[in-house]
Amino acid sequence: MTWNKSPADGGGGGSTVAVAVDGDDDSGMARLRELGYKQELKRDLSVLSNFAFSFSIISVLTGITTLYNTGLNFGGPATMTFGWFVAGGFTMTVGLSMAEICSSFPTSGGLYYWSARLSGKRWAPFASWITGWFNIVGQWAVTTSVDYSLAQLIQVIILLATGGKNGGGYLASKYVVIAFHAAILLSHAVINSLPITVLSFFGQFAAAWNMLGVFVLMIAVPTVATERASADFVFTHFNTDNGARIHSNFYIFVLGLLMSQYTLTGYDASAHMTEETKNADKNGPIGIISAIGISIVVGWGYILGITFAVKDIPYLLSPNNEAGGYAIAEVFYLAFKSRYGNGVGGIICLGIVAVAIYFCGMSSVTSNSRMAYAFSRDGAMPFSSVWHKVNNQEVPINAVWLSVSVALCMALPSLGSLVAFQAMVSIATIGLYISYALPILFRVTLARKHFSPGPFNLGRYGVLVGWVAVLWVATITVLFSLPVTYPVTKDTLNYTPVAVGGLFFLVLSSWLLSARRWFKGPVTNLDG
Repeated sequence: MTWNKSPADGGGGGSTVAVAVDGDDDSGMARLRELGYKQELKRDLSVLSNFAFSFSIISVLTGITTLYNTGLNFGGPATMTFGWFVAGGFTMTVGLSMAEICSSFPTSGGLYYWSARLSGKRWAPFASWITGWFNIVGQWAVTTSVDYSLAQLIQVIILLATGGKNGGGYLASKYVVIAFHAAILLSHAVINSLPITVLSFFGQFAAAWNMLGVFVLMIAVPTVATERASADFVFTHFNTDNGARIHSNFYIFVLGLLMSQYTLTGYDASAHMTEETKNADKNGPIGIISAIGISIVVGWGYILGITFAVKDIPYLLSPNNEAGGYAIAEVFYLAFKSRYGNGVGGIICLGIVAVAIYFCGMSSVTSNSRMAYAFSRDGAMPFSSVWHKVNNQEVPINAVWLSVSVALCMALPSLGSLVAFQAMVSIATIGLYISYALPILFRVTLARKHFSPGPFNLGRYGVLVGWVAVLWVATITVLFSLPVTYPVTKDTLNYTPVAVGGLFFLVLSSWLLSARRWFKGPVTNLDG
């Protein structure tokens, strides 16, 4: 296969035209070679498979379930039902901007590669270094938080299945929970070591499970419940009784947005899977946008369905209820117990959620490993030569096991303090979104006049949408760093700015002390 090319684009990303001549007309493969990389991963994913990975990582069943307590506590039903669209609308602007850039640069490196090409030759190494490390650490934090959340849900399922907190049920210790977490990560490493064709099947199954699971739960739970909330309660009730001594309605609403924004993350997976996706310059952007759009719709349905079964918010949040304060678990359990005299049906519903979270973690490891593979391919990680190797099934096997090992280590602080652990996983939302915003910022500033869009582009609205996306990320970075409880003590301090600031300090220090001398940004691996 040969290509006829126009002059190579510079740091801003000029246009390049490829003509395939040997019967291979995959535009994504052609564009990858133009960008300086040879095809090493098996390009076997369809647009549906690409979408499935991002949709499975967003996983509304995962994010809404695990942070439903936060939504109830800060604003309650009104914050969740309307705040979902606030976060969803601005998230779509971020996704649209990322999709436009992805169409021009469809590589597994994704965001850090985009930053390098959009920031100009002078700034490319530094821009890609900062973006890459925020993205990969943010992804590891996502895997950590998702799989640890599953371990906690398993703890709650066991508690309810053995009688509940007030009936002598078994409450697993923190050591048992971390053992669950390790076992889940191990299984994800094994699955992600399989060929991409097998992984594609799991990804599509996961997407279908998430979709069907939402519809089953949003219909079954309020239908079974003997007492249901009114529409007035679901759409207008604003809970100000949060026990955090916060009285500003706006402040409460803002804090409640965390549930929605945490859920709507991880869609960069479609970009990281582009080197394994057919016609990736078209299908990668479709994967990003469709994953966000469909998640917004089905997520709102899930919120409504569950909230119609909510009656007593203080009781659902109380650590003395049967589920130990796990709000959604208590909603499911009470709904079935009120109808049938036992909560078995509610436990089964929690099992549906647990499977969805499991697949979310699986897809997260897939995305992690592709980012680690691409980042190490350009020499950015310690022992890069190890992490970018692929096996005879064209799977970046070492990067897979690296990703699960780091995720396990990031969960270990939970043994000492949940506050320390929460500080660690706060990077999952803010750290990841910073890595989303950086290439968009470079696209609307340094590369504004010479950005060459791919098949998918926003036309004249690209810069406007990009600026809205950047400003939204800047806004949530500040908002989610604010105190969530007053008075502020060492036990109530929001450690998000500490965690994110600490990551920035480490990344910047490593650049100034070492990497600036040897890291050159993305480099070609084409022979000759």
